[in-house]
Amino acid sequence: MKRSSEGVAVSRFHCEMKTERKGAARTRSPKERPGTFVGGVRWRQARTRGGSGTSGVSFSARCESREEDAPLTRPESLPESAAFGELVARSAAARASFDRMERAASCNATVLLEGETGTGKSRAALAIHRAGARAGAPFLVVDCGALPANLLESELFGHEKGAFTGAIQRRVGAFEEADGGTIFLDEIGELPAELQPKLLRVLENREIRRLGSNMHQAVNVRVIAATHRDLRAEVQAGRFRADLYFRLAVVGIPIPSLRERPEDLPLIAERILAGLGATPAQVESLTTPDFLARLQKAPWPGNVRELRNHLERCLVFQSALPPALSDSGHPPVAPRSVDAALTYAEARRQALESFEHDYVEALLKLHGGKVSQAAAAADMDRVYLYRLLRRHGLKS
Repeated sequence: MKRSSEGVAVSRFHCEMKTERKGAARTRSPKERPGTFVGGVRWRQARTRGGSGTSGVSFSARCESREEDAPLTRPESLPESAAFGELVARSAAARASFDRMERAASCNATVLLEGETGTGKSRAALAIHRAGARAGAPFLVVDCGALPANLLESELFGHEKGAFTGAIQRRVGAFEEADGGTIFLDEIGELPAELQPKLLRVLENREIRRLGSNMHQAVNVRVIAATHRDLRAEVQAGRFRADLYFRLAVVGIPIPSLRERPEDLPLIAERILAGLGATPAQVESLTTPDFLARLQKAPWPGNVRELRNHLERCLVFQSALPPALSDSGHPPVAPRSVDAALTYAEARRQALESFEHDYVEALLKLHGGKVSQAAAAADMDRVYLYRLLRRHGLKS
């Protein structure tokens, strides 16, 4: 929260305004905040006409959108299909993301990839690295949700001999090891609060300090981060530093979910099958119009990663398995009801929390409580699964 000159508290993200066609803009204010006033009336969500005044507790703005206003990347300017690295797409949403990735690859600005789990953020990060000037330099990946804070700090920044119990020799951290190249900070939204100011200093000063050392060392590293969380909502909730968020989101690139771009599924399926070494006959049987239509209607909560697992399972069983029955043999669970009175960010956060709880609970039950076996089956790091289980009170 900030305080204005009058001493009134105001949220950092008081409201969002998005310009639309036909001289209008949509204004949204978080439910728990004081509200935004459009035309003198308090609203949480409103669509304003050109020339309307919008005000908050400590700011005022006027929407002057015009008929010719348009997105930075016009869908009609994009090719019918596109590829960026290992990513392929036909949809306008994905091709717009590719366009942003290509632009980001031409500079050294910090990039924040935002998208649901399994959408291909790690492949996008690698593609950006390989398309840029640092392609011949190291590309290191650090999963910020897979390690406890003390080990993660050493993983990122390194440590000196004797810095802590068990530190029997000096260790070079990921930032030093990636010097001249790129470091990919996956699941940055899971970064412990105590490490957030330390990462902020690295991004601001481009220097690191090993655990147990008094010396700072300059590093020349391009940072790409990724998260499945809404970091602006995390900032509002006080779980993520606003200044770190702004440092990370210099170039923000949204990665659309698979259900938002079903027209891309045939291209993605062909690419996956080729990567799995499918024979021409297998590719033909798993890319028929009828089978692809069934795949396009599936929800795919695990996105491309789940699609890949399903296609690999089809190859194992030599059959075009229906997606709804591929994992458990049972029909899909009915979708949860949605409370439209909540803000989008809060509703999405609750849905993700609920999905995480239900998934890891069912996963652990399926594998008889054996965490290592469950993590391997879910293609998940064991430490990260332990963290999810503790977060949701399923394991002490």
